[in-house]
Amino acid sequence: MTDVTRTDTVAAAKVQTDARPGRLREFWSYFSENRGAVIGLVVFGLLVVVAVFAPLVAPFHPNEQFRDHLLSPPAWAEGADTRFLLGTDAVGRDILSRLIFGARYSLFIGVVVVSISLIGGIVLGLVAGFFRGWVDTAIMRVMDVLLAFPSLLLALVLVAVLGPGLVNAMIAIALVAQPHYVRLTRAAVMAERNRDYVTSARVAGASRLRLMFVTILPNCMAPLIVQAALSFSNAILDAAALGFLGMGAQPPTPEWGTMLAEAREFILSAWWVVTFPGLAILITVLAINLIGDGLRDALDPKLRRS
Repeated sequence: MTDVTRTDTVAAAKVQTDARPGRLREFWSYFSENRGAVIGLVVFGLLVVVAVFAPLVAPFHPNEQFRDHLLSPPAWAEGADTRFLLGTDAVGRDILSRLIFGARYSLFIGVVVVSISLIGGIVLGLVAGFFRGWVDTAIMRVMDVLLAFPSLLLALVLVAVLGPGLVNAMIAIALVAQPHYVRLTRAAVMAERNRDYVTSARVAGASRLRLMFVTILPNCMAPLIVQAALSFSNAILDAAALGFLGMGAQPPTPEWGTMLAEAREFILSAWWVVTFPGLAILITVLAINLIGDGLRDALDPKLRRS
């Protein structure tokens, strides 16, 4: 009997291993049907490569100043210096180099904010959806209070309490984004907790932690992955907004929102100083949103094309 059981276990494991490439191919098949999502993925991939290899790609150090070339226009404009492809800012720093290094900050902000809010939201949502009762009521009423405030305004209040800075801005944005994950996780857990496979695991003696994190959670991840992709772009936008208001990353950090804040007095006299950081934010957020749409189409069976 032991040999038979062992053989069955090995066979089941082999079936699961063989099924993974098939699921990945199926996922890519649905994802690739959305051309916008594929384009967004390519753009985002290029952004990641540029951010990782920023010291090799950027022509200059982001804080290096060329005092003889203050507010130099882009290379194609009349009277420009061809060394500065996108021009220089008010203190002679190369805008292209600062944008390239700023991609690191934007990706770092997105990863940290999504990680904090996703982990916290999953834990709170699992607890609320699994235990229900007064625990569920207490958690969800707190989330409702957080959702009652405009997200950027609440983030501003939190940063004002914690103090200006990139780290505090990321913490504030993560706390503001957390209620969305809590609500999604709770709804998914409530839909799964009474299904047959959960009942079977409970009868087999699985502990509450195992039921929550091993049995139920993997079946709730599809909407959370889509929300994480969309929250990534929101985190970049909110961080740029806080930086523009002087509550996020502080100068001379080459963060895109901070670059906009430093250049707002030159909007009429030097258009390139504000245009290129704004375009960087626009392209990055648009690419991530397109990826989120593709993930939604690929992970939601209701949206799959037959």
